[in-house]
Amino acid sequence: MDWINAIVQGTLLGGLYALFAAGLSLIFGVMRLVNIAHGDLIVLAAYLGLSVSTGLGIHPLMALALVVPIMAAIGYVLQRGILNRTLGDDLLPPLLVTFGLSVILQNALLEIYSADPQKLQAGAIETASLQLGPLALGYLPLLMFVCSVAIIAGLQWMFYHTALGRAFRATSDRQDVAQLMGLNRAHVFGLAMALALAVTAVAGVFLGIRTSFDPSIGGGRLIFGFEAVIIGGLGNIWGTLAGGVVLGISQSIGAEINPGWQVLAGHVVFLAIIALRPRGLFPRMD
Repeated sequence: MDWINAIVQGTLLGGLYALFAAGLSLIFGVMRLVNIAHGDLIVLAAYLGLSVSTGLGIHPLMALALVVPIMAAIGYVLQRGILNRTLGDDLLPPLLVTFGLSVILQNALLEIYSADPQKLQAGAIETASLQLGPLALGYLPLLMFVCSVAIIAGLQWMFYHTALGRAFRATSDRQDVAQLMGLNRAHVFGLAMALALAVTAVAGVFLGIRTSFDPSIGGGRLIFGFEAVIIGGLGNIWGTLAGGVVLGISQSIGAEINPGWQVLAGHVVFLAIIALRPRGLFPRMD
């Protein structure tokens, strides 16, 4: 039964990793942009949730009503003001710029909030659980997983059933043709980054509720997000959820064997999958 519990808990944890990865997958899929600062933007969202919830005296989940549009606005301005200028055939400029952004964010958060670990206080939902026979399912992990599925389903629907989704796909496939058809590439890319950081806002607030955080943890969240994207398959939104679940289960089983192996087990499974299926488990078929 311990192994079944580890698989169930790992599956629920995978929902959070899928939220880490969804923004990365969206940005790469539309712009072919590898955002090194993505983990630090997740941490920024957690700190914004902390500031909003404590400043207004509201529940962290209610703070999402402000954190999501703030992060979306940051994403749009960041893409239009800086990142669009780096895009081109050479992959190095956006990597260097987003690496610099990562350093700036870490140091800015350190200056504003200090290095002391913080945590979002969400009350009873943090410890409450649903008892299903011998299994105890926490309400917070269940909520994270349900939100992850809902967000990824929403992104999938948006991509294939809305004008914005068609604009994303057209600009991603042939930027020159999309420009000739009247699409403003800079604006479309700005909207893509805004949407990605709106998802990142949800991930950051859930991270802050689940565990303590400080300005230095962005790198680890970035790695988990990258691993989930690559395990699932580049360009496959539902694959992102599958990759997060595989990573979460791997870590949970590793912790069941030895508590010190939790993160290591996830990395080992990631490397094994890449060795056997370099394009991931569910690569998009072009």
